[in-house]
Amino acid sequence: MDKVFELISKEKERQEKQINLIPSENIAFEGVYEAVGSCLANKYAEGYPGRRYYQGNGLVDEIEILAQERGKKLFGVEHLNVQPYSGSPANSAVQMALLEAGDKICGLKLSAGGHLTHGHPKITFSGKYFESVQYDVEEDGRIDYDKLAQLVEQSRPKMIMAGTTAYPFILDWEKFGKMADLVGAWLVADISHIAGLVVGGVHPSPSPFVDVITSTTHKSLRGPRGAVIGVTKKGLNKDIDLAKKIDRAVFPGLQGGPHMNTIAGMAVAFEEAGKPEFGQYAKQVVANAKALETSLRSEGLKVYGTENHLMVVEVGFEKGKEAAVALEEAGIVCNANTIPHDKAGPFEPSGIRLGSPMETSKGLKEKDFEKIGKKIGEVIKKLGEGD
Repeated sequence: MDKVFELISKEKERQEKQINLIPSENIAFEGVYEAVGSCLANKYAEGYPGRRYYQGNGLVDEIEILAQERGKKLFGVEHLNVQPYSGSPANSAVQMALLEAGDKICGLKLSAGGHLTHGHPKITFSGKYFESVQYDVEEDGRIDYDKLAQLVEQSRPKMIMAGTTAYPFILDWEKFGKMADLVGAWLVADISHIAGLVVGGVHPSPSPFVDVITSTTHKSLRGPRGAVIGVTKKGLNKDIDLAKKIDRAVFPGLQGGPHMNTIAGMAVAFEEAGKPEFGQYAKQVVANAKALETSLRSEGLKVYGTENHLMVVEVGFEKGKEAAVALEEAGIVCNANTIPHDKAGPFEPSGIRLGSPMETSKGLKEKDFEKIGKKIGEVIKKLGEGD
């Protein structure tokens, strides 16, 4: 056996045996594996269906159109670009399409649970080329929408990014929409983490209130490692060229040929996520996260959340990485994470981030997550005893 496949086999075994609580990781549907590993990996298809720069694309055109149509129905959008390679290029394409260099962008701070591409200053595309206005969370980890509305009215950004990577509460899309409308800003909902919960009916959809939706297609959605950009009815009504602007920003603006095997995987995942069984899965994801939160609290840990699939847990000043390493040694995989208003740095934060999607995909229920919470409590307590 080639060394590569030997390592892949070991990684498969690791994923099956270890308890994986990283919120952004999941187990893809079986059909997604087949599509991603198919002959479509051989195909170049620069351009869009009916407008390719290569010949031999008749069949892949049909596949991309199928992915678009299934995704539009799933996300409740009028137009869907399925070509972004991942979530960061998707967000960058939207910003490139709708903003000019130096325009003001408003997003949640990275340390408060936001994403790098939502305007994190200096080191990202969004923070380098646009003037960034960042909003924060309160001591309880929640967004204060009144404070945010004041910030938006004072700063008058051209774009508001509503999305998170470590925010354990339900987002109020309607309030975001009213703020954006008040100042005439584009409103972009990045639902990468909660896409599966949105389409599964356990988190409100942003579609009626925002102009653009971006999302990865793995995480809670259980698809391939890719991303989509959706334009809503509201967005199209504001600018009839919005869909065209976004398509041009993706290709040729930021990318070359799309990964047709990934797009085929999306089509498979969108079909699966539209079934009633997926709604039951989404409900179980939330129920399991709640059970884990309750168990962790019973162990005396401070938990931020949860109303969705994830939570942030305080483990001691600058102890996040140490806790994550100790948990991995105990067979539980998670990631170190900042807590709200963390006085520690991002490389030695004071918390860990936990999520329920992957273990729910394995079939675990509330009782299992209660046991996992007790195990985590034991590991964290031992760390404290070592001080």
